[in-house]
Amino acid sequence: MDFHAEKPIYLQIADVFCEGILSGKLEAGSRVPSVREYGAEIGVNPNTVMRVYEKLTAEGIIFNKRGIGYFVSDDAREKVLVSQREEFLNKEVPAIRRKMDLLGLEPTIFNQ
Repeated sequence: MDFHAEKPIYLQIADVFCEGILSGKLEAGSRVPSVREYGAEIGVNPNTVMRVYEKLTAEGIIFNKRGIGYFVSDDAREKVLVSQREEFLNKEVPAIRRKMDLLGLEPTIFNQ
């Protein structure tokens, strides 16, 4: 997995998890890899993966069955959609609008 410096690694990993849920690669009720397994798979410290799992658990996206592992919540897709839409509308759209204004572009270019 390739990481970039603009965002903490654990947040980038959480984003990849959420993309997997939205794309259907991770379905509701499916088991997610163990902390050590996933850390080895993507080449990061298991403590970083644990931080990701704690964040996703706190958001209700995954849950832990003690002694069995972590699983995708039944309503994970809806929760991810809500949070991703909010982030897009509040962070990315304003940045796109500013850039379009600077470049003198009108939203009508998307209709071409």
